[in-house]
Amino acid sequence: MSPRELVVLGTSSAVPTRHRNHNGYLLLWDGQGFLFDPGEGTQRQMLHAGVSSHDITWICVTHFHGDHCLGVPGVVQRIARDGVAHQVGAVYPGSGETYWRRLRHASAFADTPVIAEHPVAGEEVLLDAGPVTLTARPLSHPVESYGYRVDEPDGYRMIPALLAERGVVGPSVGQLQRTGTVVAPDGTTVRLEECSRPRPGQSAAFIMDTRLCEGVFALAAGADLLVIESTFLSGESALASRYGHLTAAQAGQVAAESGVRRLVLTHVSERYVADDEPRFLEEARRCFDGDVVLAHDLARIPVPRRHVTR
Repeated sequence: MSPRELVVLGTSSAVPTRHRNHNGYLLLWDGQGFLFDPGEGTQRQMLHAGVSSHDITWICVTHFHGDHCLGVPGVVQRIARDGVAHQVGAVYPGSGETYWRRLRHASAFADTPVIAEHPVAGEEVLLDAGPVTLTARPLSHPVESYGYRVDEPDGYRMIPALLAERGVVGPSVGQLQRTGTVVAPDGTTVRLEECSRPRPGQSAAFIMDTRLCEGVFALAAGADLLVIESTFLSGESALASRYGHLTAAQAGQVAAESGVRRLVLTHVSERYVADDEPRFLEEARRCFDGDVVLAHDLARIPVPRRHVTR
């Protein structure tokens, strides 16, 4: 199976630094690639990270501030230049349609028909992303902003010993998984739940520029991987609220209250230097005793391995 991991392409906020590029996050998930908020320089960061335009199946823009979208023209034109043949969904706030059009057609190039646009509006938008569901929910920022969530459906984990005990082998196992029942060699009907255990689906949430709001907690609820902005430290909490951002402590609070498994802090203000970085982790860990990662450019962060139900 293809890896489920986050490839970090950029981690700064409004202004890039020598060590942090503008935003950019590629979530690789079973052969799909969800590119969130491609900021300026994303195309080049992809080269450094060893990923290509062929890895992208969705472009998800949270809002139209430059550090979250100025990389769209380069990414789209690279998709065209590289001859990507599969459909690439593009999700963005519908209120920013004018900005999307400007970015999508920012310069003269040989265009591509593979971009399928999905402007979103309203309180909750669910999109069919093949084997997973992509959900968009509004956040609280000075301009309209949406967060996103990827959800795998619940399933079953087959138990080899129970299958053998009922005589279900070979193609019959696949039939049992597809239809829920199969006739065993002895003529009895075997039900899926008799030879398996529930397997909760995995999920990943992506939350950028926002204050604390209902949408933040709805997106984060029970997520295996939560990628969330932590633009400021707590000493700047008033500034964070004024400009529609979170602190590292608030990110930790969200993770703790939402039952998150792995918390990834990112979108760090340019005012902070390398010596400040441990403070982001310390503040988040005061609220959240789970796994906390402060994202750095070009890091690869795996989705936690799924819980095993015995």
